Amino acid sequence: MRSIWNGAISFGLVSIPIKLVNATESHSISFRQVHLDDGGRIRYRKFCELEDREVTGGEIGKAYEDGDGSLIPVTDEDLASLPIPTTRTIEIVAFVPADRIDPLQMDTAYYLSANGVPATKPYILLREALKRSQKVAIAKFALRGRERLGMLRVVDDVIAMHGLLWPDEIRGTDEVAPDASVTVRDQELDLADALMDTLGEVDLADLHDDYREAVEELIAAKASGEQAPAAPAGEKAGGKVLDLMAALEKSVRAAKESRGEETGGATGARAGERTGGKAGESGGSGGSGEVTPLPARRSARTAPKAVGGKKSTSTAKKTAAKKTAKRTTAKQTSGTTARTATKSTSERATKGAAKKTAAKKNAATAKKATPRKRASA
Repeated sequence: MRSIWNGAISFGLVSIPIKLVNATESHSISFRQVHLDDGGRIRYRKFCELEDREVTGGEIGKAYEDGDGSLIPVTDEDLASLPIPTTRTIEIVAFVPADRIDPLQMDTAYYLSANGVPATKPYILLREALKRSQKVAIAKFALRGRERLGMLRVVDDVIAMHGLLWPDEIRGTDEVAPDASVTVRDQELDLADALMDTLGEVDLADLHDDYREAVEELIAAKASGEQAPAAPAGEKAGGKVLDLMAALEKSVRAAKESRGEETGGATGARAGERTGGKAGESGGSGGSGEVTPLPARRSARTAPKAVGGKKSTSTAKKTAAKKTAKRTTAKQTSGTTARTATKSTSERATKGAAKKTAAKKNAATAKKATPRKRASA
């Protein structure tokens, strides 16, 4: 890897000579501009507007355009002689926990390589100190004409540096934040959690650029005169989400099917809860787990429409059912009254007979107890 900057890391009074190399590389496919009529290359040539001729790269320098349009030349020597310590030095200013760094600030990544044998020991010293402290170093450095902020951390056995944007270069989120008045239900959060659990984790090393591979296949097909591969037919992306719960449930089922897992139980239970039924009623017993549509709500005050001046069939059925229920209730009431009256009469007759029997017994007892009078001589 070719170094793009040579300098030193300033770690207190310790100076570590290093070389800066790019830690990343782009694999994107670049295209050339061509003339559509004849396929000729479109090139941009650099002309001097005073001499009206094309100039080479060695003849081109830097200049700052002032407000009035005048140009102020600035050479590389002028920039290198600036009275700041970071012109050729990565100056460490603090050590902070890694979670203090907002990922929004992270920019280009670089590897720092020890430049020469004398730099090896202080380089390893800084690397091991970063490892043991579990912190990252915040540094300032100058590169490509401006001073920048950087973060040093350990990657494998190498010190890496991430260029950081200055805090005032991060835009606020007020203009892009969603409407705060919109809320989500617990059932929707539960389904979102289930979808996250179903998707699980992934090894980032297994991910690759499908778009770049498709472009390479397209170019190879065109170069060999073959038919370009057709785009696979799929569902159209975008559109308005009409039922968020249904979309979440469908996503969970699709994720489980892609992993070869059974579907229906958990999804159906959640669908049953959403429609007001018991868990598992809609797909919870091992079914397909289809979403049960919510019934359309109709106001209780709204009467069914009449057709041709007659009552609707449903209304007639309801009226007949009510009349039948009334007649049945009347019959039941009259039957109950008759049984009650008969029972009362029977009870009164029984009580009267008991009283007469008791009276007869008492009279007989009194007759036996009274002595007979003898007749006089």
